Amino acid sequence: MEIQTPPTEKPYEKSEGERRGLLIINTGDGKGKSTAAFGLALRAKGRGKAVQIYQFMKVPSARFGEHRMFEQIGVPVEGLGDGFSWKSKDLTHSAELAREGWQKARAAILSGEFFLVVLDEITYPLIFGWLPLDDVLQTLRQRPSSVHVVLTGRSCPQELIDLADTVTEMKMVKHAFEAGIPAQRGIED
Repeated sequence: MEIQTPPTEKPYEKSEGERRGLLIINTGDGKGKSTAAFGLALRAKGRGKAVQIYQFMKVPSARFGEHRMFEQIGVPVEGLGDGFSWKSKDLTHSAELAREGWQKARAAILSGEFFLVVLDEITYPLIFGWLPLDDVLQTLRQRPSSVHVVLTGRSCPQELIDLADTVTEMKMVKHAFEAGIPAQRGIED
């Protein structure tokens, strides 16, 4: 490890640009895409802002740790899918659920009612061809200027990356699963 000298001067100047809703993308093959989006949701809720979370691949009855906590603090999380594609009994139905879910998410974004809308795992229905990319792009361009939107998932389409204000690519360096360690409750669910 190389020891570094702590900076003694601020490494950046304060931005003078307009405050507006941001389009934020968390993508890549590493862990933490949804976790980072949920952290933003907590930050916004902590400031008294209205937040809505849509999970495109989770079932409506999902009760993972984030669902339990968000329920306690009054952040709505809506599962829009029927599980990951390898668990689906009918991919045509999965696609139908994604399209119905998108209409809900689209309405929430365009309503201006929410400070932050999280579209968790939306890249999957996009890359599977279940959702029309052009409609998603158009909605994000037309959203009220006060609405922040976070998109998560692997293999994010380049058109969304080009439109986004902030894009973070999570890169897997090492994962416990590769060493045969199963998912841990409270860490990965």
